[in-house]
Amino acid sequence: MIRSYRPSDLDAVYDICVRTADSGGDARGTTIDDHLVGDIFAVPYVTLEPEHAYVLDDGEGHAVGYVLGTADTPAFVRRFREEWLPLVKTRYPAPNDPPVNQTDFWLGLALDPERMLVPEMADYPAHLHIDLLPEWQGKGFGRGLMEAFLAGLRRAGVTRVHLGMARDNTGARVFYDRLGFTEMPVADAGALFLVRETA
Repeated sequence: MIRSYRPSDLDAVYDICVRTADSGGDARGTTIDDHLVGDIFAVPYVTLEPEHAYVLDDGEGHAVGYVLGTADTPAFVRRFREEWLPLVKTRYPAPNDPPVNQTDFWLGLALDPERMLVPEMADYPAHLHIDLLPEWQGKGFGRGLMEAFLAGLRRAGVTRVHLGMARDNTGARVFYDRLGFTEMPVADAGALFLVRETA
């Protein structure tokens, strides 16, 4: 069952995020704290913009997948810096610069929310993250989550959305292609950027 996010789903969101953070694979144990990637790529969204967060419920009240994001990337970046980043800074040590381990890499991303402001994406103001635990993938649930998210954006008057993904996550790329996302070239980007209309 796909439903709106609830605060009681928070621990599950952290778990899903870290278990899919390594290009779709499990990243547990690779950083100082397994909550770290969730504090960058998932929990800020359900905290700052919960109206655009949906979960896949296993039928017993447990979230096993989610889609979350923002309707307005520039506004979200401002709130991330002003409201979320101060919390992150109290949870983790300052990273080494340049990074010497995976913790430093992720924390470097957390401290630079403006990295989300990709000029080529200016006409696609919304962005999203979608993750499902492996055993729930390939069964149509991802499509259902995406449909719920896109419908929410349409209700909010948002007509275009983008996402960034790891280039080596070939399974995710096939999924996005099937949902009508197309690649948008971005200069000097390590990630792959995909876009589509919300209609």
